[in-house]
Amino acid sequence: MDCIFCKIADGQIPSNTVFEDENFRVILDLSPASKGHMLILPKSHARDITELNEDIAGKALALAAKLGKATMTALGATGFNTLANTGESAGQTVFHCHIHVIPRYDDASRIVSWTPREADNEAQKETAKKISENIR
Repeated sequence: MDCIFCKIADGQIPSNTVFEDENFRVILDLSPASKGHMLILPKSHARDITELNEDIAGKALALAAKLGKATMTALGATGFNTLANTGESAGQTVFHCHIHVIPRYDDASRIVSWTPREADNEAQKETAKKISENIR
């Protein structure tokens, strides 16, 4: 497999590594959204979060919390975003599951935002039913 993130996670390609254990390599993003922007790279290949082993997914979320907290202490971040883009329409450009941890500072604009809309209760019930029937 010719996956650049597999090669980085394996140490074949140099990176600014923040953390490493048997499951993950965490690197600083080469095109950061803010100071301290990191990528959590699972060492086992999965195309996106839908293919990630559940145990590894749980560990990744716990690791994201620790990393975000570390940026608050070390860099003075006042918050952080945790983000996994899944699919091209969601902005995924490298098809090896990775989780962004993006430190936020009081003087920065929001990265993750949307325009809240009013929801019709009956439509919401139907949407919830459709999703519930497809959880595996």
